[in-house]
Amino acid sequence: MTRRVNCRAPFLPGLLAIFSLAFTTMASAQNLSVQPLKIAGTISSADWEAYRSRFVEDSGRVIDTANGNISHSEGQGYGLLLALAASDRRSFEQIWSFTFTELLIRDDGLAVWKWDPGAKPRVTDRNNATDGDLLIAYALAKAGEVWQEPRYTTAAQKIARAIGKNALSRSGRSLMLLPGADGFGAGDRPDGPVVNLSYWVFEAFPVMAALAPEYEWNRVWRDGVMLLQQSTAGRVRLPADWLSLQSGLQPKPADGFPPEFGYNSLRIPLYLLRAGMTDLEWLRALKQRWSAENEGVAVVNVVTGQVRERLTDQGYAILQAALACALEGTPVPAALRTFEPSLYYPSTLYLLAKSLLGEKYPQCVSSAAP
Repeated sequence: MTRRVNCRAPFLPGLLAIFSLAFTTMASAQNLSVQPLKIAGTISSADWEAYRSRFVEDSGRVIDTANGNISHSEGQGYGLLLALAASDRRSFEQIWSFTFTELLIRDDGLAVWKWDPGAKPRVTDRNNATDGDLLIAYALAKAGEVWQEPRYTTAAQKIARAIGKNALSRSGRSLMLLPGADGFGAGDRPDGPVVNLSYWVFEAFPVMAALAPEYEWNRVWRDGVMLLQQSTAGRVRLPADWLSLQSGLQPKPADGFPPEFGYNSLRIPLYLLRAGMTDLEWLRALKQRWSAENEGVAVVNVVTGQVRERLTDQGYAILQAALACALEGTPVPAALRTFEPSLYYPSTLYLLAKSLLGEKYPQCVSSAAP
């Protein structure tokens, strides 16, 4: 049964100030200097229209064009974030309406992860995807502050509490973010718990801490960083998309998944940069690996180091450019400054990276840069 949000619920006062304080506190724990992203107004209306016209239906459904034209909670969350970045409230409301009506149908307050236009019923798997839930709650909270809309803030708070209740799990002394409420825990799989580091949307955790302070979001952030360090300590220095944390042992590739640094994990550096976490030594090692003289952005077997696929779409190439900009001030190549939408996922990564660059590193994308 679809739940209804009380549109007259009181707005959480001073939420942006709380976000900033939470960010500062968490940064101090990591010896980092970070500031929350403003997001709104960081991508042009032209770039957003090029994206919206290809991947967002008038109903607010965000379409994954490389995956059977399905929709998923991740895509809806990204769509909300990008509509906010473009200051397009009308599209934001459309995307939120579809998300609320079609995906937020679980009894626990989380979104179902998949909506298939070719299936009946449209929802063929009612499990959630925790990164999608995080993105949706984060975008709603930021939009609620920017547009002074209590309805968005209240909805964000409900989702944040549902994530805290259903998707956080202890593994030894660590607090882990499960990829879904079902199927990934220690009791669900012989190699469980299984996690995916690209589900740690680091910039969202301080916002979750403001929305649902009864949960240990600071610890989730800290333990995610520790897990990243552990999973990149080997010879190849890349984390697998899916990691087994069985019995508190050293992270290893999870059973039943390719042992690859793949399409999931390649967004980890983007999430770190968007959270202002540029001091991690691993990012410098990755920048060197991704440089044009080496292998570039690629899908890599984390056991053998063998490159399975090199990714040259501008949505992947801009990840390397953003990393070089954030770490060394290297200007973004001119060829990457004009948006050329291709498929949903790389196009989404492109705009997320361009939004970050426009807000935090405008010198790397200015017309005066070489």
